[in-house]
Amino acid sequence: MSFEPDRRLADPDELLHRQVHPTFLRDGRVTSQAFGPTPKDEGGLSVSRDARASAEEAYRRHTEQKQLKSAGVWSVTVGECNGIELNAYEDAKPEDDAHALVDFRGLSKGMVEKKAKQLAEIARQRGRTFPGSR
Repeated sequence: MSFEPDRRLADPDELLHRQVHPTFLRDGRVTSQAFGPTPKDEGGLSVSRDARASAEEAYRRHTEQKQLKSAGVWSVTVGECNGIELNAYEDAKPEDDAHALVDFRGLSKGMVEKKAKQLAEIARQRGRTFPGSR
């Protein structure tokens, strides 16, 4: 994981794509669990940068290359993250040059839950970015 200042994403309009596991949908609606890091994530929520992979490409990489499940992609912008005091960082990997992280480190459990709810609401308002909006 890389949270170095020079890796912080600066374009407020860049979309960050989040894969949503089917268990994080309720009645077709994405839950806040999809936008909060788990303990194994060490405070970094994995997303894909639109500048390097569209929502469709991010979905394909996740489901075809990595062979992981996804009910679809929901997205937020760097600026929307910044607006709730979360920063996003480039974290390119050899197998995924679009990988980035939204930084939840140092937040209490309650604050993580609050910010995850805020991101989920932003993403719900935008609608599913791939495949098609719901």
